[in-house]
Amino acid sequence: MRVVVADDHSLFRDGVVSLLEAAGFEVVGQAGDGGQAIDLVLKLKPDLLLLDISMPHMGGLEALHRIREQAPAVQVVMLTVSDDDADLLEAMRSGARGYLLKNLKAEEFLDLLGGLARGETALTRQAASRVIHGLTQGGQSPARGAQLTQRELELLPLLVEGLANRAIAQRLSVSENTVKYHVKAILQKLEAKNRTEAAMFAIRAGLVKIPR
Repeated sequence: MRVVVADDHSLFRDGVVSLLEAAGFEVVGQAGDGGQAIDLVLKLKPDLLLLDISMPHMGGLEALHRIREQAPAVQVVMLTVSDDDADLLEAMRSGARGYLLKNLKAEEFLDLLGGLARGETALTRQAASRVIHGLTQGGQSPARGAQLTQRELELLPLLVEGLANRAIAQRLSVSENTVKYHVKAILQKLEAKNRTEAAMFAIRAGLVKIPR
C-alpha cells in the first residue's frame, strides 16, 4: 500500500514513517500541512493518506473535504491527538476511512490500517461506538431502506459489525462474490459513499439495532 503521511511535527512524522516502512508499507511522500498533503495526493495518487487535524495554514478537516472532491479514490485516515467528538463525527461524515489517536499502540495501529485492504474502517471499537451514538442523535428517514431486499437486510447488521466480505460470506454461507454484489447494491440503494456511511444510515433509520 502506497502511503502519504501529513503531520506538522516532523519528529512524530518520521516515527510513523519508520513504523510503516518496517511493516511493509511504501511511504511515497510526507507533508507538513493540509495544502501540501493535497498537492502530494494529486501528484502521487497514493492508496492511503494519514492526515493530522491540527496543522498550520490548512488543517486536516479542510484538506479532507478537498481531497474527497478531487481524489475520491484515495483512502484518508485521520491520525490525531484530538479526542473531540465533533472532530471525529465531522471526519467520518466527510468520508474519512478511519480516525486514529496518536496514543495507540503500534500493533493496534498497524492492525487497523491493515483492515482497510479488507474493506474495514480504521476505528477502534470505542471510536466506532461514539460515531454511531453521535450520529443517532439526529433523526433519519427510513425511506431509502425500504428498497432493500430481505437478503440485504440480513447482511446489514454484519456491515455494522465491521466484518469484511470474507467473514460475512462465512456467516451467511454464501460466496464472497455474492457478498460483494449485495454490498454494492446496499451502497447504491442507501446512497452511501462507503460501508461505514451505510452502517450509520442503517442504525439511524432503525434498520439495525445499535450494537452493545
